[in-house]
Amino acid sequence: MHAHTLVAFTAVAAVAILSPGPATLLALRNSMAWGPRTAIWSTLGNVCGLFGLSAAAILGLGVALQSSALLFGIVKLLGAGYLFWIGLRQLAGRGITLAPSDGESGLPRPPPWRLFGEALLTAGTNPKPILFFTALFPQFLDTRAPLLPQFLLLTGLFMALSFTSLLAYALLAARARALLARPRFALWLARGVSAIFVGFGAALLTLRRQGA
Repeated sequence: MHAHTLVAFTAVAAVAILSPGPATLLALRNSMAWGPRTAIWSTLGNVCGLFGLSAAAILGLGVALQSSALLFGIVKLLGAGYLFWIGLRQLAGRGITLAPSDGESGLPRPPPWRLFGEALLTAGTNPKPILFFTALFPQFLDTRAPLLPQFLLLTGLFMALSFTSLLAYALLAARARALLARPRFALWLARGVSAIFVGFGAALLTLRRQGA
């Protein structure tokens, strides 16, 4: 694979990754509630979900989503519904609650598998990365060369960029915890987190297949 192809892919991937989305919000939420180490599990879940989407695109499942309006609609509804559920759960007071005394969440720390699974499901049911791996990812592959090494290289690069970005967001949130844990600020933060998740879900419902 040529160096200019790697540079171009890195630039495109960085733009997609650095744009805040549900994965970023999960990392921020977990870091503010239970510390940056907790965000590692949701970050791992996200990158594993991205690996699955990339593998699905290589295997042709992404093409099926692009060609089938029904299948794409089902995935879109599942993703939007899951984001709605997270947002409304936060609004109902069942999400994170920051306490100003010690900076710990008012809720017990979830087990790692739950944080991992939440992020995995969020990544796997989000049509936006599905469109990325379906529409953009194949353009960087050289069909005259073996696909497996290219898949592993580009997917590994995308996962590394995503992992680094999410951990950076988590560390920034942890440093700002003192401000974020103030009662009034924490209240508005919880409402904002809820509104953003619901907004992401609403945005997914407006997403269309390419060529549709």
